[in-house]
Amino acid sequence: MSTIRLTCSQALVRYLAAQEVEVDGVRVPLVAGVWAIFGHGNVAGMGEALEAVRERLPTYRAHNEQGMAHAAIAYAKANNRQRLMACTTSIGPGATNLVTAAALAHVNRLPLLLLPGDYFASRAPDPVLQQLEVPGDPTLSVNDTLRPVSRYWDRIERPEQLLTSLPRAIQVLTDSVDCGPVTLALPQDVQTEAWDFPAAFFQPRLLRRRQLPPDSLELEQAVNALRSARRPLLIAGGGVHYAGACDSLRDFVDRTGVPVAETQAGKGALPWDHPAQLGSIGVTGSSAANALAAEADLVLCVGTRLQDFTTASRTLFGNPHCRLVTLNVSAFDAGKHGALPLVCDAAIGLQALNADLSEWQAEAAWVEQGQREISHWRAVVDQVTLATAVDLPSDAQVLGAVNRQAPEDAVVVCAAGGLPGELHKLWRCKQPNGYHVEYGYSCMGYEIAGGLGVAMALPDREVFVLVGDGSYLMMNSELATAVMLGRKLVVVVLDNRGFGCINRLQQSCGAGPFNNLLEDCEQSAGGAPTIDFASHARALGAEAEHVVGIAALEQALERARAAQGCYLISLMTDPAPSTEEGGAWWEVAVPEVSPRASVSAARADYLAQKQNQRKDA
Repeated sequence: MSTIRLTCSQALVRYLAAQEVEVDGVRVPLVAGVWAIFGHGNVAGMGEALEAVRERLPTYRAHNEQGMAHAAIAYAKANNRQRLMACTTSIGPGATNLVTAAALAHVNRLPLLLLPGDYFASRAPDPVLQQLEVPGDPTLSVNDTLRPVSRYWDRIERPEQLLTSLPRAIQVLTDSVDCGPVTLALPQDVQTEAWDFPAAFFQPRLLRRRQLPPDSLELEQAVNALRSARRPLLIAGGGVHYAGACDSLRDFVDRTGVPVAETQAGKGALPWDHPAQLGSIGVTGSSAANALAAEADLVLCVGTRLQDFTTASRTLFGNPHCRLVTLNVSAFDAGKHGALPLVCDAAIGLQALNADLSEWQAEAAWVEQGQREISHWRAVVDQVTLATAVDLPSDAQVLGAVNRQAPEDAVVVCAAGGLPGELHKLWRCKQPNGYHVEYGYSCMGYEIAGGLGVAMALPDREVFVLVGDGSYLMMNSELATAVMLGRKLVVVVLDNRGFGCINRLQQSCGAGPFNNLLEDCEQSAGGAPTIDFASHARALGAEAEHVVGIAALEQALERARAAQGCYLISLMTDPAPSTEEGGAWWEVAVPEVSPRASVSAARADYLAQKQNQRKDA
């Protein structure tokens, strides 16, 4: 057997570089690059190895470990999980900065390869700089915090362990069911140790996505359930995108006429102006989708994990005879809510349903009802996003301006605060992958780093990042990285002087405004500073300007689109309003006792709403 002597780090990166996938008929590397912030735990081992393969496996430098992991996650999401990126850090704070991003990838079922440095396996110099000592258990390090947020976790303590761990890691990263973050903790001495690896281990390997077909009995049961339905509704989730099933969805809907609602992750699976497109569903849902959900006698859930925002905390499906059929590649997700499961790939499953239901269509009266609701909702969207001459516009007016200025193939990126709810309701998405809102973990600070990842994945499409002042202040450093890499972002900062969304939620639960808007926070006599976001962005290398009102914003967006590089626009917005139309209840627990009468009233309403929750599994 032919062998090659390599360090553990050299073998690791060579193996990663040999993994390939086919995207649109072109064979490309699975791992598009490695994000790296070097320190004493990875610069000598991983740093030396990465430099040697930089032509095949490029290395990118970031400013924050969480930020670079967010960029890697966004890259994978924008590629529909077909390609991914890796991240390497030093031990200590570099590694623990990855935990939030790993949790985000885990919740959203997105591939992310984490390669944090670790203590010395020999333990000879213990405790080394940044090492966390745990009395009674010398095997623990800070990397163990990544165990619960990883789909696969391993500590490589001998170079030859890569022979078994790396194939398993790649399997998880590319599996449609197990997909999620992988952590391989790398003790810094092991990174530099050599071993005679089989040369065959590094041969190029073409990986193919497994498309799980439906079980014949489950398919028959789903078909029979649909045939008996008089008021069917389809919910499109993120799995539609990841399975490449947008065309299959459209074929099914065009033939059957079944109305379609979309989750945050599923938005864009069907164009906004399709006759069957009801829009968003649930807590941040359109009036059209939620009205039909309340009456539906069958809901076909495709590629969604049915989180509480989608189901309005299990109060949305108001028909007591409503049945759920869950078409999902994951048996775990397909078995939720007492549903009838159809465990299979979304594209294959929709094609099979379409074939077996060849003579069946939704009842004309139900389809017509849906179209009336759609017409009403689209008029609402036109109204609430209309530009008006006010100095403090609403979030809805701002995103309406951006939506009007953005080309049809643009990508909007967002993650946290009130904006995702407004976007889910109001953003008009024409093409798949045009809506990139991270709302599984709803992580503040994801927006700009995520926008960078999207720009790297989809370089021919304009990327618009919508971000509140709170999220911008939480993490903005990767704007400088985007400038350095020449990846254009148009960033719109909506400055409402605080956390406006949570301030509204706080008061809806009966409490007074407290510690959310800057004016309601503890501060010195001088008060909270006025942040000049445009000047800050210019300091990071972007072009930037501050504007007042929607008319000025639209003019600035034209300048931003004409610019060659990153461009930031900031404006003040009103923290109070959100779109009242549409929406549904969301369970947020209210105190059982309180001296505030408003809290007691909110508690009574909370208990009344809980009576509407479905009791299925």
